[in-house]
Amino acid sequence: MQVSEPVKKQFVEYVMLQVFDDQYMDRQEEKKILEEGIRKGISVQEGLSIIRQLASEKDFVIEREAEERIEEVLRQFALNDGVVDKKEFEDALALFNSACKGKVPEPELKKRLKKMMLDKGWKAKEGTFFKKSKWFSAI
Repeated sequence: MQVSEPVKKQFVEYVMLQVFDDQYMDRQEEKKILEEGIRKGISVQEGLSIIRQLASEKDFVIEREAEERIEEVLRQFALNDGVVDKKEFEDALALFNSACKGKVPEPELKKRLKKMMLDKGWKAKEGTFFKKSKWFSAI
């Protein structure tokens, strides 16, 4: 079903209002926005399409998409040798921070990366035989 231009324009304005203060759309905001779109007759797919287009044009962050990109980076690191070492983790952290445009504190980003790794069953390489480092456990 085609959505009328006035309804679409109103939805766009609603999206922009939600990200106005911090230029960051977390998962809860995204769900709230999509629910509002449904009330206006906009499908979830169309709502997501509008949100992605606006994020690209207006340069705001969609948390879910930033996390999906970083999860793929971690997957590649883990596929390489079966583990994610400290440097790879720090590289992923830097990319994650960049993708979030600094809107999420680094300790929170580290926790999210660790959770991604644990949820996917990816291992962390902590230290060597001679040099014990518990960087992953410390998060």
